[in-house]
Amino acid sequence: MTHSTGTLYIISAPSGAGKSSLVKALTDTNPEIRVSISHTTRAMRPGEVDGVNYHFVTREEFVKMGEHGDFLERAEVFGNFYGTSQSRLQHTLDEGHDLILEIDWQGAEQVRKLMPQARSIFILPPSLQALHQRLTNRGQDSDEIIDGRMREAVSEMSHYVEYDYLIINDDFAHALDDLKAIFRANQLQQKRQQVRFGKLLAELLG
Repeated sequence: MTHSTGTLYIISAPSGAGKSSLVKALTDTNPEIRVSISHTTRAMRPGEVDGVNYHFVTREEFVKMGEHGDFLERAEVFGNFYGTSQSRLQHTLDEGHDLILEIDWQGAEQVRKLMPQARSIFILPPSLQALHQRLTNRGQDSDEIIDGRMREAVSEMSHYVEYDYLIINDDFAHALDDLKAIFRANQLQQKRQQVRFGKLLAELLG
């Protein structure tokens, strides 16, 4: 039996652009799409759950995993480490599930070199003012941290040219439709449909 391998999607965005909300809305409507859970050394935020949002580990644990070659990619962001387990990621793809990897441009660069078949999507805010407002409305960070995230956002957004797809998150519903369209179109590729409808195609061709 022909086996269909899932597609790896890299999704990046500056903090506050709405990436996490869009990804959650997408996966809530399509359970076949999975989200890779990264390891991180940053502190857990209110409402987050270990093993659901991230695998929260100590710096010592993270360094040890890196020494054993466990990470497909890893990066330091705002003084914290983030990394993706290669074995867990590959297992999900081998099961035929599409998998989303939410990482920054540095991590995306590393993954593309190792998995050039991955599709990449960058999400932008409609304006810097809107981005600042979204970061402020979170109520989780100090003005100093928000200012730092804004400076980092400008630098990060310049890397959108390295991605296959670009989504502007002005209207949430419209941005979600754009995201769904990318996944839907890829699922309709001839090779994937051939696996899914192998029996039908054999009947149609006699």
